[in-house]
This record gives sequence, C-alpha cells and structure tokens, in this order.
Amino acid sequence: MAKRLPPLNPLRAFEAAARHGSVSRAAAELHVTHSAVSHQIRALEMTLKAKLFYREGRALRLSPQGAALLPPVSAAFDSIAEATTRVARPSSTGDLVVSCVPALLSFLLVPNLAAFAAAYPGVRLRLSRSNADKELHAPDVDVNIRYGDGNWPDLWVHLLAPLRLFPVCSPTLVHQTPLRNPEDLANHVLLHADEGREWNTWLAASGIGHLARGRQHFLADAQLALEGATYHAGVALGDSITTSTLLSTGRLIAPFEITVPAAHSFYVLCRNELRNAPIVRAFVEWLFETIPHG
Repeated sequence: MAKRLPPLNPLRAFEAAARHGSVSRAAAELHVTHSAVSHQIRALEMTLKAKLFYREGRALRLSPQGAALLPPVSAAFDSIAEATTRVARPSSTGDLVVSCVPALLSFLLVPNLAAFAAAYPGVRLRLSRSNADKELHAPDVDVNIRYGDGNWPDLWVHLLAPLRLFPVCSPTLVHQTPLRNPEDLANHVLLHADEGREWNTWLAASGIGHLARGRQHFLADAQLALEGATYHAGVALGDSITTSTLLSTGRLIAPFEITVPAAHSFYVLCRNELRNAPIVRAFVEWLFETIPHG
C-alpha cells in the first residue's frame, strides 16, 4: 500500500514559515497572501493532529513536533529542487550567469576567460559585477562569488581560499620614490579600499603602526584601489588571489614579505538546487583549479 503523505502545499507553507520564522515572509516567498499561508499551516496541523508553531506576536517559534518535522521536509524539498534542476539543465553546456565581486572579476576571471572557453566551449558566460546580497537568491543568477565572512544562510557556500593581505604598487612608483622598508611608506600615498582598517592591521603587523601618514585616498572598493596602484597613484593592499595575475605579469610588485590574514575571504555561492547542476559544477571546479592556492 502506498504511503499516505500530507498535501504538498501545506508542507511548502510550513517549511517556508519555519525557515523565515514569519508568516509574512513565507507568503512573500511563495507569492501568496498571509492568510493563505496561515490557512495551509492550520490545515497541516489538523492533518497531523499536532501543533507545529507557537505564535509570539508576529514571530513564529517551532514546537517540538514542528522542530522534528522541519529537517526531513526541508531535505525533501531540496532534493526535489535539485532533481528538477538536473532535468532542466542536464549537461555542462548553455548559458551560465555569474555575479562576482568587482576586483576578482576584473583581475582573475576576465584574464582567464580564454582558458575557460578552451576548456568548456559549450558554455556561454554572462558575467556581472556585484558584492550585493540581493542577487544571491535571484532566479536569473546561477553562481555568485562574494567577499565576506561566509555566513549566507540557505545557500550552498564554499570557501575559495584563505586570503592574506600585503602592500602592492607599480614598478614605476618605486623607481620614482624608493620603497625599501615599511617606514618608507610615509613618503607614499596609501590607497584604501575601506575606511582604513586593513592598512592599520598590516602596519601594526609590520611594527610601524605609529607611521606618520602622508597623503591618503579612500576608494570605493579593492578594484579601484588596485587600478590606482597600477597607474602609479600610490600603494594599495593586495591579496593572495586577486593580485596573482597582476603580480605575475609585472604590472604590480609586492615590495615586502610581510603578510597578514584578511578578516574576510572570497566564497563561491549558489542556490542549493543548483549546486549539482553539471554546468555549475563545471564552472566551480574550473574556478578552484584557476585560483592560486600558494
């Protein structure tokens, strides 16, 4: 005899409400009304003859029965989504939309586009630059590469590599104004990609946190800071992934051996239902082969 399962829509409403802790946010995700989600949850509770939530104002808290039900229901929906994605995208060919933090896009992905095209001639990339979280769940974005702390719930998240930070500048700059030791930075313009925290960390590690600073420029992100460094505008902080091509081609040099660990790092992310799609797996595997790990 076939196993009798609860209706699918009430289970979807329960899973979304449990994940968000809110009926309103579940309704927004499912594109239905608040009352429709509430009705579906009540219907499921009646079917199971169990209370699934405690309502605390507008917030929801799982009951013991709800907490026991949520993991297998979530896993089942993830499996269904993953299976339908594999059916819809059965091969490693076609369009792949990648949203990437600007510096990594410009200085690592774009310089290696020809190598990717040679390895996967059937894939047409659509690349966009962003470090915004609003695109992480966008249905028209397949893969995201972000700089952050790795805390993105409800997504497949994988660390690309730990980052270390170190000063970089153009060879022309050091020919014009020597940069033999960290104290010489007092004679150079410092290019910031943040409010100054990363430079402060590196200067403290080098033992010259007290450095008398000269001119400083504050730029919107690492891409602009590194571009400024390539055009001899000053000394920026590079990292062990983004600057790899710039260093290997001689556009930038690292005048010192002192490095410090970055507070955050680069991560590759995608929606759970896409993580095993062949085209996504092909890109992620290529990405891990391409980034420097030394």
